[in-house]
Amino acid sequence: MLFHDRPVLPNGFRCASRNCGLKPQARDLALFVSDVDAAAAALFTRNHFPGAPIVLGRETIRAGRLRAIVANSKCSNVATGAAGVENAGRMAAAAAAEIGTTADRVLVSSTGVIGVQLPIELIERGLRGMSGDLQADPLVGAEGIMTTDTYAKALSANVGSATVTWVAKGSGMIAPNMATMLAYIFTDAALEAPALDGMLRRVAHETFNMLSVDSDTSTSDTCALLANGLAGSVDAVAFERVLLAGCLRMTEMLARDGEGAEHLIRVSVRGAASELEARRIARSVVDSPLVKTMVHGADPNVGRLLMAIGKCVDCTVRPDATDAWINGQQVVTRGQRVDFDEASVRRTLAADTVDLEIALGVGTAAATAYGCDLSRGYIDENAAYYSS
Repeated sequence: MLFHDRPVLPNGFRCASRNCGLKPQARDLALFVSDVDAAAAALFTRNHFPGAPIVLGRETIRAGRLRAIVANSKCSNVATGAAGVENAGRMAAAAAAEIGTTADRVLVSSTGVIGVQLPIELIERGLRGMSGDLQADPLVGAEGIMTTDTYAKALSANVGSATVTWVAKGSGMIAPNMATMLAYIFTDAALEAPALDGMLRRVAHETFNMLSVDSDTSTSDTCALLANGLAGSVDAVAFERVLLAGCLRMTEMLARDGEGAEHLIRVSVRGAASELEARRIARSVVDSPLVKTMVHGADPNVGRLLMAIGKCVDCTVRPDATDAWINGQQVVTRGQRVDFDEASVRRTLAADTVDLEIALGVGTAAATAYGCDLSRGYIDENAAYYSS
């Protein structure tokens, strides 16, 4: 399938972003609006310390209908108690008043520092008049939800007569247990909320839930899918196929832009005893700090791979059946290091994308995980995150 050269929002969707004072200058407030109520589904973090927007959002999405999403960056409104939930409600009400709907049709997201009360007055003031800025460029909305991202992330594609658009942010604290940091998907296809919910869960299972930058699950993870129906019906199978392709592309974009990252890492596991074990082993490898630094330093230390596979003690692993490859070059056979050309493997580890393949030889299940290398940039970014 082909993604658009320049992303666009589907018919009937518009967005805007501006600086409301949470950040010194950069955009910190975003609004995504449908001209009509849209069928909607959403997935949220399973972290035991969910942010106030998650608490509110779980109730809001029960109706399966949304008109808008309002999101701010810099402050996550997490660990803020009853006042935080009240402020999330005020944020929804302010956005609803601005676009002429009710607060129960507005999904709220906040991302940024944990444990700081949301400056709700700044957000309420920032939302006034924002409907006049609404436009069709999703990158404008994407700019308003960025935290440590190095660029705004959006893409779009067609499914028959309909358009699907993905907007997301996330560079750190990413090891989703539902979806990803903040990911919004918009379409003008006509689909009902239950169908959207099933599709979103299946697709997130293969994409966003296999993404890891640092093995940490955010307290603010939200993934929402809205369908306003203005383009009419589409083939559901074709739609889900495109949804999967776009979420996979966005997963790789988020991994490649991990804090301090210089390489995208894909870990493919096949021949596992079960899908669950394939997923566990793929995640173990992509999460390993030693594997991440192996890639970052272009150091072909295959012992790192064997360690990360072998520490999955609850999985079926037979060393004498295990093979591994780095960017197509075999480095392990039957659990033993191959006498490979180290210089050649060092060169391939320096590539933008590093594919690590593992064949377990104990079954037929497979899974792929997505991540990035670990650099000094990650440490520098997060050592001063709270105070920056």
